[in-house]
Amino acid sequence: MTTTPAPASARSVGPPTPEPTGWSPAALRTLALVAETISAGDGARRARLAAAALDLAADPAQVVQLKLVLRAFEIRAANLLLTGRPVRFSDLGQADREAYLLAWATSRVPQRRTAYQGLKRLLAFLAFADPGETGDNPRLRAIGFDVEPEPVTDEPTPIRPLDLAPLAAATPPGEAIVLQADIVIVGSGAGGGVIAAEAARAGRSVVVLEAGPFLSEPEMPVDELSAFDRLYLNHGFNVSWDASIMTLAGAGVGGGTTVNWMTCIAPPASTRRHWTTAHGLDGFDGPELDADIATAMTEIGVSPSPNVPPKDALILRGCTELRQEVGEIQRNGVGCGDCGRCGFGCRRGAKQSGLRVHLAEAWRAGARIVPDAEVSRVLLDGARATGVEAVATVGGRPWRLIVRAPQVVLAAGALRTPIILERTGIDHPATGRHLRLHPVGVIGAFLDEDVVMWRGTMQAARALHHLDIDGDGIGDGPNDAPGGFIVESAPGTPGLIALVFPWEGRDAFDGLMRRIRHVAPIIGIVREKGSGRVHLSRAGRPRIDYTVSPEDRRTLGAMLAEGARIAWEGGSREMVAVGAPPRWFRAQGGPGDGRAFDAWQAGLRGFSFEPNRGTVVSAHQMGSARAGGDPAGYTADPAGRVRAADARAGKDRLVRGLYVGDASAFPSALGVNPMITTMAWARRVARTVLAEG
Repeated sequence: MTTTPAPASARSVGPPTPEPTGWSPAALRTLALVAETISAGDGARRARLAAAALDLAADPAQVVQLKLVLRAFEIRAANLLLTGRPVRFSDLGQADREAYLLAWATSRVPQRRTAYQGLKRLLAFLAFADPGETGDNPRLRAIGFDVEPEPVTDEPTPIRPLDLAPLAAATPPGEAIVLQADIVIVGSGAGGGVIAAEAARAGRSVVVLEAGPFLSEPEMPVDELSAFDRLYLNHGFNVSWDASIMTLAGAGVGGGTTVNWMTCIAPPASTRRHWTTAHGLDGFDGPELDADIATAMTEIGVSPSPNVPPKDALILRGCTELRQEVGEIQRNGVGCGDCGRCGFGCRRGAKQSGLRVHLAEAWRAGARIVPDAEVSRVLLDGARATGVEAVATVGGRPWRLIVRAPQVVLAAGALRTPIILERTGIDHPATGRHLRLHPVGVIGAFLDEDVVMWRGTMQAARALHHLDIDGDGIGDGPNDAPGGFIVESAPGTPGLIALVFPWEGRDAFDGLMRRIRHVAPIIGIVREKGSGRVHLSRAGRPRIDYTVSPEDRRTLGAMLAEGARIAWEGGSREMVAVGAPPRWFRAQGGPGDGRAFDAWQAGLRGFSFEPNRGTVVSAHQMGSARAGGDPAGYTADPAGRVRAADARAGKDRLVRGLYVGDASAFPSALGVNPMITTMAWARRVARTVLAEG
């Protein structure tokens, strides 16, 4: 692999300031004032960017509610009821506006906390993710973030997507573009890519449909705002209905493999045993899956991390002092370790993503890959799948696209696979339910040295001590799953950091961001016992309903406490548990520091994780079309075949030719980063597809 420096002209500039429709001048003025209250400068631009993003990505009902909130900010009578003062938000000075927002942040009324988090996260993110119209955001200079683009690969991306333009030109107006295939695969991430490669290698005619765009590696974004807009599901604006959990998911050719942090961890033995014993996935704890895991690791070139950045060294030191299990992470990158832009896509071509491995192999074997094609439903003839219907963007215009195929694999991710089933009318009672998100809590640990979390290897250390990796995984039933959490670092980039980290007033926030080079974020990924749901809203858009269960809240509190202990033993003497309000610890340099820390750390176990109190984020989604033995309780059977809506215990009716090939099929929370397990599951499904095709 060779690279050349990016041309100076490749330096990122932000989009022109939009003029959103449907927003009154008064609402935009109030939104701009909130933006200025959070972080000074360019408030009007951020308000317009935020309004345009909400119109594009949020559910109309959520937008209406936010507009009502902004309107209430300016109604004296409403504020008299809410604050005891008959004032307008715009009449307040900076200090009073800050107090106003902070009162919403910590309100006993959940809807007020929801409104605050929706405003704070979006406007703070834009403050640091938007490079500005001239590409010279002063906030990025202030924190020392390098905005220059990375070198780009000299090797062409080994995929050429199918050009639908000639077919569209030959299609009469009002009619659909039609493709024929043996197998159509919906989604091009870790699951869809593996199945595409296996099927194409076996000589099958394969079409892969991806709702997101195709970007060759040199075209990958160089700024955070563009990356979220172009390569993440729902343009990065993907939150639970009450805004308490933000979820990140890839949405482009390659799916999550294009933007993930390359962390490769095999499924824990306890999870494998639980899925086999309690959920009926026969053989998932046996040698066949061992071989599938080994194959996945080999195909994507899994190798040790080339270096251990300071944020990860802190975890290694702390766990070693505590005599807890800890180790270095393996990842699927070649010839890199200094960039830190993995979440923007890999311009260097170093990441062994689907673009370079499975999708590339499928394309070389004849598979047709169609980007910008959002599947709406599966086509059925009775209880048999016959293809899919999609809307494809061709030359900037929407076209109806039909792919006729006797076998259909859904691998659109756990936030979209069940939506396709719901739109199709296959409303099995489990579909959309049992959604797991691996909720994540955050400790920000300050170090004297430069950490620069956004540079170098993304994640190089993980601690499995609290995960129950070798337990028997056997409980009283499917709901008695193994729990615990895994500790890792988080390589945040400025917008993501601003979105997640606490806001306690404008000056305090600016001061925190100016020190962010010294912060090592320690995260705990919880193998949750509870679950949520994804389904269509009244407006016909995907809606995520997820409330962290009481047991999982306790696990998140334990994670904060243990993460803080790891940071302390690793050498940090200042840290923050992230939430609203946050909890800070700052050592004074005296003999009582240890006792003070012990008391603070013990208190973290009671940290509130009610919605929009303790900060919870997610980058892993699974379980919403789960596979298992009981026809009444699982959308798919143990081989990935989709069950009909009327499946009941003892009556295992299948939709012939329809399969689930992604993490939607996981019966419970996995417990570790899911890419390797998703690939192993996909190989299992691929064998079923090929045997039945």
